[in-house]
Parts: sequence; C-alpha cells; structure tokens
Amino acid sequence: MLPFVSFKIKQIDIMIVTRFPPSPTGDLHIGGARTALYSWLYARQNNGKFILRIEDTDLERNSQKSIDAILDGMNWLGLDYDEGPIFQTDRFDRYKEVIQQLLDEGKAYRCDCSPEELDAVREQQRANKEKPKYNGKCRHRTDVPVEGSVVRFKNPLEGDVVIHDLVKGDIVINNRELDDLILARPNGVPTYNLTVVVDDMDMGMTHVIRGDDHINNTPRQINLFEALGAKLPAFAHVPMILGDDGKRLSKRHGAVGVMQYRDDGFIPQALLNYLLRLGWSHEDQEIFSREEMINLFKIEDVNVAPSTFNTKKLIWVNEQYIQTLPAEEIATHLQWHLDDQNLDTSNGPAITDVIDAHRERAKTLKELAHNIRYYYEDFEEFDANATKKHFKTATPGILQNLLDKFSAVENWNTESIDAVIKNTCEELELGMGKVGPALRVAVTGVAMSPSLDVTLNLIGKERTLERMEKAVEFATAKYAD
Repeated sequence: MLPFVSFKIKQIDIMIVTRFPPSPTGDLHIGGARTALYSWLYARQNNGKFILRIEDTDLERNSQKSIDAILDGMNWLGLDYDEGPIFQTDRFDRYKEVIQQLLDEGKAYRCDCSPEELDAVREQQRANKEKPKYNGKCRHRTDVPVEGSVVRFKNPLEGDVVIHDLVKGDIVINNRELDDLILARPNGVPTYNLTVVVDDMDMGMTHVIRGDDHINNTPRQINLFEALGAKLPAFAHVPMILGDDGKRLSKRHGAVGVMQYRDDGFIPQALLNYLLRLGWSHEDQEIFSREEMINLFKIEDVNVAPSTFNTKKLIWVNEQYIQTLPAEEIATHLQWHLDDQNLDTSNGPAITDVIDAHRERAKTLKELAHNIRYYYEDFEEFDANATKKHFKTATPGILQNLLDKFSAVENWNTESIDAVIKNTCEELELGMGKVGPALRVAVTGVAMSPSLDVTLNLIGKERTLERMEKAVEFATAKYAD
C-alpha cells in the first residue's frame, strides 16, 4: 500500500483584464456606457486592468468626431482606463499575420463566390426551410485566386460550442448552425470577428463583458480562439436596454449621446448610479457611492431580462446627488453650465453657499445654473406673471417700509434680515403672505427662491437696496392710476 502524500498546490494569481471596445461611428450612448461601467467595475474590484480599444476598421463610417465623443464621454463619466485608447487601424499588420497563419495551417481558405452566387444559395436554402448560410463551396478548392477573393475560416463541422456565460448560464450552439465566416474582405481589410479575437488574445483579455446582441458572434469567436491555440476569456452578455414601449432603446425614447446628459444637467455619478441599477440591484439600495459600486457589484447578479430606461427615475437619482454631494464637488460639475450660460460668479456670493441654498430646488445642474443668475447679475425686468400675482396697490408702501429699515441695518446677516421682515409685518399688521412674496419678486425678479433671509443675505445689502428702489419705482408707476 502506497503511503498517503499530501500536495500543496501553489495558488496562481491571474490579472483580471477587461475592455470596452466602441466603434467610432457615432456618439457614446447609454447602452455602451453601461457596458463600459460593468467592465470597469469588474476590473477595479479585482485590482485588474481596464483597456479602452477603438474598433475603427469600418473606414467609411469612422469619424474623428465620434472618437472625440467617446473619449469625452469616458472622461466625463470618470471611467479611467489603464491602457488605450488602442486603435485597431494601427494593428492591420498583426491581423494580416494571423490571417496568413490560419491559411498556412489549413484553418482558413480563400473564396471567390460572387454575391449573386451566395444570394442564390441562400434563397434555395430558405425554400428548403433551411438556415441560410454559406455552403462551403470553396472550402476544399486549391485554385482560388488571391486577387478579388475573401478569406474564410474553416469552422468545425461537428460538435457543440458551449458558452459558459456569467449572466445567462450555459448556452450551447451546434457547429452545424455556424458557417465559415469571412476573416478578410477582398481588399484585405479584416472583419470584426477576426480583429476582436486577435486583440483579446494579444491583450490577455480574461473577461469579455458586452451586450447580448453579440451572442451570435461568440461561438464563432470561441472557435477562432481555439484554432489559434489561445486561452478563452470568460463571457458575460448583458441584456439590452428597452424604451418604455418595450422596443430597443433609441433616440425616440430620449436615448442620446452621453455628453448630451452632461449638457442637460446630469451629474456623471448620478448617471453611472442609474446605469448600475439598470439591470443590477443590491437589496433595496438605490444610491451608491463609487466605492460601493466597486465593492458590491457582481456581474453574475446582472438580470437576465432586458431593462427599461426611465428618464423620470434618472432625474430622481440626479436630484439625490444634487441634494447630498458636497457643494464643492457640485461646483466642479456646475461650472460647465455656468460657462455655457455665460454666468460669471466672481462678482457675488461664494458659489458653494448658493449651491447649499438652492440644492433642494433643482433637479438638474442646468436648472440650478439658470436659477441662481440673480445673485450675480441684475435683471432688466421683473417676471410679468410674478408681478401680476404679487404686486398690489399696497406694494409700494410695503416695499418702501422694508427699504427704510434695511437701509439702517449695520450687520447684514440672516438674523437681522429676518428681524426686519417680521418687524414690518407687525408694524403694518400684515401676514407674511402679504409681505414676503412681494419682497421676493422685488429682489430676485421671480416668484421662487430659498427663504428670504438666506436669499437677501446672499444677494448682499447693496444689491438688495438697489433692487428694492427699482421695485418701489416700478410698483408705484404700475398703480399710479
């Protein structure tokens, strides 16, 4: 009897590598941003590497504008990458090398079947109620000319391809369902399925997280990986995002480029938070810090069913961030909107103080920037609806009384302002409803603002008095008759 021997297996740590590979044929949209987020989170929580790869082999549709939009979107969202951007057009020599390798090893072949021939084959297959696919006519030919031909992959004819999907579970596809996919076009330009496999192989990709519209590509790519003797990455196919009508999300549902969300006043963390929850959850938690996103996210817990995009929910999430983020952090995001609206905040109260006063009243940063203009600029006229509702025949006298008292205030602060307002109400025997609204319109030009003591304190004594004089003059003229 052999003695029992115990072996201690040395644990080998494998660097987790994920990627986000957009095509520069349009803006970075919500679906792509969510995929990028999931890939970024998986890499970060495993101390791995996140790569940005620009898949720009579609030479006719690529544009620098789209490349810029992708880079701007990633930067705005804070999805930093460890390598990249890597452009596929810089790797054409490598793709050509791999294609030649497959030809030399008999794993690929040239095909000169014309489009008309291929259409005729597919039409006959449909008539026979068969799945349309290439019939392999050139698979064993040795006389196909190089010029004008495509290169096809010799897909295995038997057996199954099993995708061990981290989201959907095992997916089994029989090789008879697959055809011999094209690896290179007649002009030598490689196709998507070839370039993505070579890139993932060369870059040591361990996890491929992408939309489930790629599931049809995955078995073909698995066969290519195996033909090249490469280690397979783990796959996770994320369900698509739907509009509220149950159809694939598009512009008609409000789906726009990521940078449009910045322009519309969303905080990047809020958009990330919403995208995180769009197909994944952790108990009943709705709001997540960046650290919580990294620590709690599990790709295996992503929902199998498609998610529905809800703009109202996104706005609600944005409100939560505006209400809770430090004012200094909000100010950094708000600055773009201040610049966009040509609002100079250097001549007025500290922007952080104004943010703290208004954060409960704004759903977006765009709205917030619009609402705080009167702290820094004098308005040309009073809002017509506001004066119609709140300026009455007694308004000139009320405002003049307040103006006289405010002029005598030495220490301009919320306490002294509140005392003047209350004293005036008592002296004139009027309720706050008769005094406050008219005062608010007088100093802000509009009917809505934070509490009067806070608002006037931020506006400052000099500006307050000047605006009240203007309001007294306006109201007096309005009711002169």
